[in-house]
Amino acid sequence: MTDGIELLQFRASPYNEKIRWALDLKRIPHRRRSVAPGPHVPALKPLTGRTTTPVLKLDGKWLDGSAAILRVIEARWPEPSLSVADPRVIEIEKRFDEDWTPRMRRPVLDALLSDGAYFTAVFAPFLAGGGKWLYRAVFPIARILVAKGNGITGDASLADGLAAAEAAFAFVADRAAGDGYLVDGKFTAADIVAASALATIVHPENSPMAMPRPRTPAFEALHRRFADHPGAAWTRRIYQTHRPPGPDRDGDWVYAPSSRENVLR
Repeated sequence: MTDGIELLQFRASPYNEKIRWALDLKRIPHRRRSVAPGPHVPALKPLTGRTTTPVLKLDGKWLDGSAAILRVIEARWPEPSLSVADPRVIEIEKRFDEDWTPRMRRPVLDALLSDGAYFTAVFAPFLAGGGKWLYRAVFPIARILVAKGNGITGDASLADGLAAAEAAFAFVADRAAGDGYLVDGKFTAADIVAASALATIVHPENSPMAMPRPRTPAFEALHRRFADHPGAAWTRRIYQTHRPPGPDRDGDWVYAPSSRENVLR
């Protein structure tokens, strides 16, 4: 029973991951539906007037913007609290959402775009045989659009993305050095936002965004570049300690804490 709550998502997006994470922690029954980059445009634009994910249906209305959605979830389901109204949490969320994450996304996507089959396996694993074949066939066009839409314009844009990653990893390592968390020694939305963003490079084993193996050479090189960073160790620990385990699936979703599994019902 989902009470009409539905999440439209990119499975491999940190903005979507932070909403999945909050829904799971608060044990909110909902339905998940994945969309593929490109074909998502006609599916989403009539709902919100925009083409960004995540999109959440709640009380018959479609909401977008991960920060706004997170605040609506917290207001409706306040426990366990994620301290989304704490100014320090908001500051960290904005730093990631509006600066580091969009910049880090460039080298991540550039590595994925180096191989059309792998890109399809990451972003469209839910498509049936014919749909997956078609998506793979139009990849040369999609590659140009994805690169342009994310500001991948050449070596300078990629170097800037790596610099953002360095800054983000250093930030969490320094900020969490004392008590393990980013705000007040407790788990908050700030940790979810930061860990979700960094997981696109770290790939914690129980992350719903864990990439198919074997990784492409370009993607493996990006992963290894930061694998031994203290910020990567922090990301893995946050996932291991606070992320309900299990792969992401489409369909009606209920987190079952007694069995430590995510199950479809």
